[in-house]
Amino acid sequence: MESTESRHQTEREKTIRLVRSSPRDESFTSFQQGSVPQRDDKIRLLDGENSPQNIALYGFLLGMVCSGGLLLVILGKLEWNIQHLGIYIAALALFHFLEYIATALFNPDKLSLDSFLIDHSPHYHAAHAASIIEFIIEYLFFPSYKRFGLLSWLGLFLLVLGQGCRTVAMFSARHNFSHHIVDYKSQDHVLVKHGIYSIMRHPSYFGFYWWAVGAQFLLMNPICLGLFVYWLHKFFSERIAYEEHTLNRFFGPEWVIYKTKTPTWMPLIP
Repeated sequence: MESTESRHQTEREKTIRLVRSSPRDESFTSFQQGSVPQRDDKIRLLDGENSPQNIALYGFLLGMVCSGGLLLVILGKLEWNIQHLGIYIAALALFHFLEYIATALFNPDKLSLDSFLIDHSPHYHAAHAASIIEFIIEYLFFPSYKRFGLLSWLGLFLLVLGQGCRTVAMFSARHNFSHHIVDYKSQDHVLVKHGIYSIMRHPSYFGFYWWAVGAQFLLMNPICLGLFVYWLHKFFSERIAYEEHTLNRFFGPEWVIYKTKTPTWMPLIP
């Protein structure tokens, strides 16, 4: 009887020896001993990381810019007749916000602060700066010329049309959409031909093209309008040619048939 009890006790001891403490137990033991894990309480902003604080900051700033533009619409209409400048500023902030939202919804693995497209390129910033500068200079010297009129209404229509087409394109393509041209076909990459893609081959490019052109009509900037049309055609003709080359590699005859039946609806880009 004693030998049986001693044998069970030995087995229990062996079992106890085999039990290892979990990381939680170790943390609790170190806490009991007075060793508290260190926390990093540094505020990290504008460090390029897609962190919650940076996302919140970008969203807040875009919201402030959009609100400022809407406020300028109200005051500009009542006092200075520059409501079209306010519309342009609000639309610009909304454009960048929607770019991030669409990417977050359908391409979370590709999501980064660059998805806002704010830091697109120096040429991009220079183009928007030139638009505002031309509007202000012409308004100061030719205020009657800058009154909101028929051309501004046309520009507003094109701006809304362009933004709508681009956003619908991103929602239609979903995970197949990318801000960068991909050189390698992933397993889940398909040729999107439904929805707005059944009407035009590159609705996101179509949308941005007419958004940018419409903005210059809205502001009634003749100089920037000419420059925008030239550079937009140069940029998109080269980009579309390269992208369609990769799509032809990816999808072969399926792409060729789709291309022959679906236009771009962009000037001088068949």
